[in-house]
Amino acid sequence: MEAPVAAAGRAGEASPASSTMFGRMPSGVVDHRLVASPGGVLTSSLIAKAANKSMEELSNPAYSAAKAAYQGVPGAYSEVAARKACPDFDPLPCDQFEVAFQALSQWMAERAVLPIENSLGGSIHAVYDLLIRYRLHIIGETSLAINHCLVALPGTAKSDLKRVMSHPQALAQCDGYLRRMAVVKEAVDDTAGAAQIVARQGLQGVGAICSRRAAELYGLDVLEEGIQDVKDNVTRFIVLSRDPLVTSESDSRTYKTSIVFSLQPGPGQLFKALSVFALRDIDLAKVESRPMRTNPIVQIPSQDGSSFTRQNFNYMFYVDFVGSLQEVRCQNALRHLQETAPFLRVLGSYPMDTELGTMSSDDPAMMQNMSRYN
Repeated sequence: MEAPVAAAGRAGEASPASSTMFGRMPSGVVDHRLVASPGGVLTSSLIAKAANKSMEELSNPAYSAAKAAYQGVPGAYSEVAARKACPDFDPLPCDQFEVAFQALSQWMAERAVLPIENSLGGSIHAVYDLLIRYRLHIIGETSLAINHCLVALPGTAKSDLKRVMSHPQALAQCDGYLRRMAVVKEAVDDTAGAAQIVARQGLQGVGAICSRRAAELYGLDVLEEGIQDVKDNVTRFIVLSRDPLVTSESDSRTYKTSIVFSLQPGPGQLFKALSVFALRDIDLAKVESRPMRTNPIVQIPSQDGSSFTRQNFNYMFYVDFVGSLQEVRCQNALRHLQETAPFLRVLGSYPMDTELGTMSSDDPAMMQNMSRYN
């Protein structure tokens, strides 16, 4: 049996002296949780303004509730995921993915819940890129069944629609349905935002693709439900925190660990990297690659070293594997990987989600949870 490696689970992470552990706020940091305006959508400009406010201006206790940041407006699928994953936190809508990262990093939220992949549309690359830029930790995941509805102003018939707006992924997931309708597709920031635009601007002849929850929230009629081309449509979300999840050896839940690493150019490098898991019977749940933003191009030398034969992208590799950092085999797999990976960072080790959430109003527990905030 291999010996445990204490440092492996901390690869690439900040040292304890430079990180905020167990929710303690570092000295000199303003508690920005007090400035998240209830009912509003957080933007990067609001975050910048909040940094300049005095503590007297931020003393309103109505702003002090712990929050879970998500991208979108109320009624978005991400809001439901945030409520499912963090039922004890008030949802904090943000206009962009990065604003949710900023809100968590700057203490305006205690959690952030963001989509990472969809069963039809694939990976959410913007979120993967932000995981590298911000030193936050994945502490959980949650999955949500996506059920798209075609909605419009009250009294509108489906045949009246000339234009349909929604998030680009929602439009893509309903592409066949929309082509049969012969309508113009218009992309907006999120599904619930599309419903909000139709309702607030009173747009005649314009529909939106969103959840039933969003339609009810903005007073729109549901013209048809379940309009996605493939009915089995699931989005997986990750839960972020400023601190890593602290686990114990007695925890019997199945864990997943997410890492990101780079490799030296050369034949067989990816095979060697992934073999450290196969050698220890560790199951890989996901492998994703993204081009590096800095130094994206690498030249490959010829076999005799006299010339360069071609240019390739430099990649970062994201891997999810089944196992906890408490397990010796996982610790040693990471130690083995460090021997060949110039860069290795553990993004988080967290319990796997085993319950599929829904947006259905037939789900009493979910709707009761939603009604607490209305």
